[in-house]
Amino acid sequence: MTGADFPPGATPGEPPMPRRILLATDAWSPQVNGVVRTLHETVARLRARGHVVELVTPDLFVNLPMPFYAEIRLAMAPGAGVARRIAACRPDLVHIATEGPIGWAARRWCRRHGMPFTTAFHTRFPDYAAVRTGCSAERFWPIMRRFHAGSGAVLAATPTLRAELTARGIGPVAPWSRGIDGTLFNAGAPPDPRLRSLPGPVLLYVGRVAPEKNLEDFLGSRHPGTRIVVGDGPALASLKVKYPAAVFTGRLAGPALASAYAAADCFVFPSRSDTFGLVMVEALACGVPVAGYPVQGPIDIVGPRGRGGDSQLHRSIGAVDADLDTAIAHALLASRADCAAYGAAFSWDAATDQFVAALSGVLEGAPDEGGNASLAA
Repeated sequence: MTGADFPPGATPGEPPMPRRILLATDAWSPQVNGVVRTLHETVARLRARGHVVELVTPDLFVNLPMPFYAEIRLAMAPGAGVARRIAACRPDLVHIATEGPIGWAARRWCRRHGMPFTTAFHTRFPDYAAVRTGCSAERFWPIMRRFHAGSGAVLAATPTLRAELTARGIGPVAPWSRGIDGTLFNAGAPPDPRLRSLPGPVLLYVGRVAPEKNLEDFLGSRHPGTRIVVGDGPALASLKVKYPAAVFTGRLAGPALASAYAAADCFVFPSRSDTFGLVMVEALACGVPVAGYPVQGPIDIVGPRGRGGDSQLHRSIGAVDADLDTAIAHALLASRADCAAYGAAFSWDAATDQFVAALSGVLEGAPDEGGNASLAA
C-alpha cells in the first residue's frame, strides 16, 4: 500500500474461517453519509466472505433526533438492549463504529465481560462540538481518549488522522480506507445537461449543508464560475438566501449524483474537519479534479502537491492551498483522464481487507497496521 492507503483492489487469498462479528453503531439507515455508506459496504462484503455479522443499530430502540443534526437518531437508554443482543450473538469480537449511546453501551459491556473489541474514528466530534458550542475542541478530546481506551485497534482512514490520534494518546491505530461504486462513479457517467449548461467553470460541492462543512468559504470564493451545492442540512435555507446566485439541487443519489459530478469542472471541498471525504473520491472517479484546503482528508487524497497522498502521480488530480481560490485555479488545470484513473483505484474490497486485517490482529493478540493479516482460525 501507499502511505495514503489507497491501493487498487487486491486479489484475496484463501477465504478465512467465518467469524461472528457484532457491529454496534449509532449511525445507520436512513441516514445518508459517508459513515453509513462505509458500514453498509463493509457489512455486505464481510457476509459475502462468509462471516456472520450481527448489527446493533438505533432503529432497534426508542430513539430521538440528535440536537443540531436531526437526521441522526440517538437511541434512548440502550444499555440493557445492547447487552442482551451482544450476549445472544456470542460474537468472537465486537466492532464499535461510533461514539454515541450505542457505542458507549457496547464498550461498557465489552469491558465488563472481557470481550475483545475494536473501534473506529470516523468523525472529528471535538471539532463539530466546537463549532456548535463555541468551546475549544481541546475540551472534548479527553472524552475521545476515554471512549477508545481499551480498544484492540482504532481504525482510521488516513495516515494524517492516524498520526494525530497516536499523538493524542488514542490507539493502537490501524488503517481502514474507503472505496467507491465503480459501476456508478466513473469516467463514462453522462453529465447532467442542466448543470453542464450553466456558465462555467462549474464548481461543485456535494455533502451535508451544515456549519461544520465551511460552505461559506466555497460560496463566497472569488473565482469565476457557477457554484452548485448538492445536499441537504440545517444551513440550507439560510445559505439560499445569502447566496442567491448559487444553485442548490437538494440531495441527489445514484445515477443523478454521478451525472452531477460529471457535469462539474472542479469539485470543491471546503471542510476543514472531515476525516476523509468520500465525495472527493467519487468526484475524481467521474473525472473531476478536486480543490480543498491542506488539511486532513484533502491532503491525504489529493496530496500536498496535487499528485496523490504520497505525491506518487506524474500529473496532478487537483490542488490544495490555504487560499481556496488558488486551489480552484490550479485544480482546473488537471486532466479529467488522470483524475478518473486515480479515483477508480479506490476499492471497497481493498478497504474490507484492511478491516478484516485489523480485527484479525486483535483476535490473534497483535494488531497489524500493515493490513496483511486475515481472520484465520
